Amino acid sequence: MKNYKLKINGNDYNVDIKEVEGQEIKVDVNGSSYVVTVDQEIKQQRKPVVSAPRPQVTPAQGGSVQKSAAPAAAGSKVTTPLPGTILDVFVNVGDTVKEGQTVVLLEAMKMENNIEADTAGTVKEVKVRKGDSVLEGDVLVVIG
Repeated sequence: MKNYKLKINGNDYNVDIKEVEGQEIKVDVNGSSYVVTVDQEIKQQRKPVVSAPRPQVTPAQGGSVQKSAAPAAAGSKVTTPLPGTILDVFVNVGDTVKEGQTVVLLEAMKMENNIEADTAGTVKEVKVRKGDSVLEGDVLVVIG
């Protein structure tokens, strides 16, 4: 999923996060495998954001994911319905998109999922790149 280079007390560590399932995280640290159990997620403080109601996600034929949500005042946020890896991003800032247009291709649970724009508009922000790992609910694209 993701790779981190950490320095702890002057020692270098190469950490690969392999899998996140519930409260268990499977990691490789300098080539040794470990299972880490998380007691409680640490919430990072973020600036308040006005967002659209959480979209309803329904799998469509062929493994695509369709979303529906009302646009927010500050722009509609296209989020990921499940954790996975970004295989491709089909839009750039300034692009005009139609409702239902595929904006991102997500691999999740060994399936390719089309993530679609929930509203028509102009792409204001693209928050992911090809190869990024994302968690459920992460914002992928903002459409204004």
